[in-house]
Amino acid sequence: MFRQIIAGVFILFSALSFAQEGTTSPYSYYGIGILKFHGTAENRAMGGIGVFSDSIHLNLQNPAAYADLRLINFSVGASHKATTQKNEAASQNTSATSLDYLAIGIPMGKFGLGFGLIPYTSVGYDFLSETESGSTYYTGNGGLNKAFLSLAYQVTPELNVGVDANYNFGKIENTATTQREFQKATQVFNRSDLLGFTYNFGAMYKRMLNENLQLSTSLVYTVGTNITSENSRTISVLDLSTPNNTNLTDIRNIAVGDTNFKFPSEFTVGAGIGKPKHWAIAAEYSNEKTSSFTNRSLTDENVSYTNANKARLGGYFIPNYNSFGNYFQRVVYRAGIRFEETGLNVGGKDIDEFGISFGVGLPVGRLFSNVNIGVEVGRRGTTDLGLIQENFVNTFLSFSLNDRWFEKRLYD
Repeated sequence: MFRQIIAGVFILFSALSFAQEGTTSPYSYYGIGILKFHGTAENRAMGGIGVFSDSIHLNLQNPAAYADLRLINFSVGASHKATTQKNEAASQNTSATSLDYLAIGIPMGKFGLGFGLIPYTSVGYDFLSETESGSTYYTGNGGLNKAFLSLAYQVTPELNVGVDANYNFGKIENTATTQREFQKATQVFNRSDLLGFTYNFGAMYKRMLNENLQLSTSLVYTVGTNITSENSRTISVLDLSTPNNTNLTDIRNIAVGDTNFKFPSEFTVGAGIGKPKHWAIAAEYSNEKTSSFTNRSLTDENVSYTNANKARLGGYFIPNYNSFGNYFQRVVYRAGIRFEETGLNVGGKDIDEFGISFGVGLPVGRLFSNVNIGVEVGRRGTTDLGLIQENFVNTFLSFSLNDRWFEKRLYD
């Protein structure tokens, strides 16, 4: 039954991965969309840190972590974001729900294998721009998805290394409808089909400093590579007098060249300290070379990119993981905080992001499986210079299920 559930969810996730936007942010108009958090709900509840690994949880942020697994682990996560978007004049409420990841980790002695699917970026916006000459209605959807295969190796009992091979694919659609006449509008439709490979290299080092304290360190490097964007564009006339405004006439295909854009390299380093299976705290820093980023086939002189920086702090606490008389003594309590310079600059203003998160890991089943629930409260952007500030509450849920698949039978 466990394996049938895994197969069914993989099929469902594959079918939905192209269709979901997962965001309602106007900032997803730029580049290839809003970068989604590409870790588990457990990491997310600790401010997004990926320093820790153990034998019963996946760590999607560092491929070296798969070497610590001792059970087959299947993980799936989803989230719902409620956002209040506001500028100096008005505000509105939006929401979006998405599947965040689906992955399997398999222990193989000193090796560990992992594979799965992650929505990597999201595009989803809907806004109106008005000028003296008319109005333009902008909509967009899509994003970039990542199918990954990971391999890790335990070099020594203290040191793991690993590598991710990622196939990135997806599409982004942008529509701009400009109205200058009463019943007619001009519609420009852009589509970009994205594909390419990226690679992550990781290492994790853990060492007991004394009988109670353990030092944990993590290092991840993403190689900068080119992603191919196959672009197309059509221009048509939209008859606004028809039901649902769906009658397009005089459709013309405009030649737009395909482009290659640089998928930025990223370097992440983190360190933490704690008592294994009881408590730990860690800090992490990332630098991403988004200054080399481009906006696919779309151009906007008001937008530029700088290098992105991320600082995270978080940890967990387990009162008594061996307690069988008190369930809540075995619950994992997590918390964290993060600050991110996204690298996006609009009108000379950097778009930064801040979040505080909390969560719990609830034990279920016989083989250390668990359900993880968390919430993050945060802010993106600013109301300065007529820009939009987004205040959000992000709730997330994951299932981390463990099983044994390759045990030898003692009796037949």
